[in-house]
Amino acid sequence: MANLTQLESDEIDYDPNNLLDTLIKHLHLKNDAALSRALEVAPPVISKIRHRRLPVGASLLIRMHEISDISIKELRELMGDRRAKFRISDKQFKPKDKAA
Repeated sequence: MANLTQLESDEIDYDPNNLLDTLIKHLHLKNDAALSRALEVAPPVISKIRHRRLPVGASLLIRMHEISDISIKELRELMGDRRAKFRISDKQFKPKDKAA
């Protein structure tokens, strides 16, 4: 296991189920459907996050914070995201080419 690359190590630590389960417990909800209603997202979004087909995006993380009063840092730690810094691609800030 010492030969794991950083990416593989991050994938092992990442557990969105812990985050979702903690929110359900913290908010005294019954299940994922109740959580999806509380977060105002479609139920398949929660399912896709549980099955790691969809990452927890920034807007959803903010919504989780708003309804639970759990800090963003703590929410990130619950799902195993321990990055100290985030890097945003410079492509996100380039204006779209009008010719394209």
